[in-house]
Amino acid sequence: MNIIEEDFKKEPKKDNTRVIAKIILIIIVLLVLVIVGILITMAYINNSQLRVYVDGQVSDDVKNLLIIEEDGTVYIPIKEIASYLGYSSYNGEYTNRSEDRSKCFVQSENEAANFTLGSNEIYKLRLTGTSSTGQNYEIYYMNNPVTSRDGKLYTTQEGLMEAFNVSFDYNRDTNRIQIYTMQFMIDAYENSVLDAGYTSIQNDFNNHKAVLEDMLVVEQNSSYGVIKASTKEVLIEPKYNQIEYLPETNNFLITSNGQVGILAPNGDTKVQLIYDRLELMDSDSEIYLAERDGRYGVVDINGNIIIHLDYDEIGIDITKFSDNDIKNKYILADNLIPVRKDGYWGFFDKTGKQVKDFMYDTIGYSVAASRDQRNLLVIPEYNLIVVGRDKKYGLINNMGEEIVILALDDAYMVISGGEKKYYMTYNDNRMDIEEYLEQQGVPVDKNTTNKSTNNTNISANDLTGTTTID
Repeated sequence: MNIIEEDFKKEPKKDNTRVIAKIILIIIVLLVLVIVGILITMAYINNSQLRVYVDGQVSDDVKNLLIIEEDGTVYIPIKEIASYLGYSSYNGEYTNRSEDRSKCFVQSENEAANFTLGSNEIYKLRLTGTSSTGQNYEIYYMNNPVTSRDGKLYTTQEGLMEAFNVSFDYNRDTNRIQIYTMQFMIDAYENSVLDAGYTSIQNDFNNHKAVLEDMLVVEQNSSYGVIKASTKEVLIEPKYNQIEYLPETNNFLITSNGQVGILAPNGDTKVQLIYDRLELMDSDSEIYLAERDGRYGVVDINGNIIIHLDYDEIGIDITKFSDNDIKNKYILADNLIPVRKDGYWGFFDKTGKQVKDFMYDTIGYSVAASRDQRNLLVIPEYNLIVVGRDKKYGLINNMGEEIVILALDDAYMVISGGEKKYYMTYNDNRMDIEEYLEQQGVPVDKNTTNKSTNNTNISANDLTGTTTID
């Protein structure tokens, strides 16, 4: 071997191009991984953010209105959300228009819903059509009362669903809120109902509310039944002349051959199909006015007779007492049912117990032509009812106890500056009723049912010599 030749031999060059290519490839892979990581992170962040859908469409405007508490309760500004759900909104009350910002109402073509600051009650008034139950109002109770934030009235998702007739679902795991309006849901089910062999979804506003409970009132061969909206399962066979959904009780009023009864959503009979007419009197106690052969009584939701069908009339004409803001002609002072027999009125309570004999020829006081005085039926702060006989008047409480005997010449209301005052006259002396009751030790009984006023009875002697108002 030639050592010198070996020493002078050049070593072969390394392939640097391949090394550089590998480095570039590694860098590209790393960049791709970083970009993918960024995209995944951004997608996670995006998916974890609250997303609100109204009728299937993302609505950032509605999302920005909501306040969500740690426990998952959602607060919604009532007036501000109205336009997104097809409603108009106003200050005050529908039946008592004003600019009172502690109250508001929302209104659609078919109904109005009233809210009051601090109250957990929603009072809804039907504006179109006539319910076959005869009742054109509904009262709902929420777990959380209406609150105020930054001068705006807020309700929870519970109040939103009741007032606006919408479904509301908040999935905290996915941070998604789905709101569907009633009309959107009806339209979405229409084709599948036709495909199932039915003529149509029965076109009545109250019946449309059944879709919020996954039910539909449908027509087939000019008869009506009820199906489950999501599965089309038959709940009530389509064989009745008429069906009306009762949203207050989640039952159905059915009519067949001129007779009416009540069925549960599963088709079970609640009230037998034997009456000429049924009207919901009170949704809390679920009692109904029942008429048969021109006689009236009261039955409960299980068909039990609470007041026998022996009477000429139940309930009074409250249109004469519009200034009293009375919503229910059947239940006065939260507890008493006025019943007439042979020309005289007596009172039963909501359990069907008679608490006052048939001794009054009138309930409430109607003022003769007067610019200032108004008709009077109840003293709301005390839950007292004006009763009369032989043109003398007195006051009874919501247990039927006589608080002021039948000795008054009149009892009426005056409204001044938006404030309601109540007066009575005895022997030409006019007295402020509330001041007088306070002087006599009669306790305020506002928003209280079935509470006695300690049997305080004000006699004619008590009325004599008291403070009067000229």
